[in-house]
Amino acid sequence: MTGSKIVMNNLDTRRRRTVFRAWHRGIREMDLIFGQYADARIAGLDGRQLDELEYIMSFEDNDLLNWMTGEVAPPADVDTPVFRDILAYRAKMDFI
Repeated sequence: MTGSKIVMNNLDTRRRRTVFRAWHRGIREMDLIFGQYADARIAGLDGRQLDELEYIMSFEDNDLLNWMTGEVAPPADVDTPVFRDILAYRAKMDFI
């Protein structure tokens, strides 16, 4: 997968920007995790959830990867319902 497969013109500017950032992280594994998650969930996220996703994505990829693989416990302010939803979504993926 090389990028978003969703129809971007159906999304508001903030969501389009978030999807783009999700697919352009820097570490390919994080592109796939966040990009596919964003494609699947972005349209259904409310404002608070979108805030949480943007906050989570503000961290460095190496930290995020360590938290998502369970090598290091995430900080309490990152361990949100959205983060746990990303983990559950990631668990369904067969490539990581």
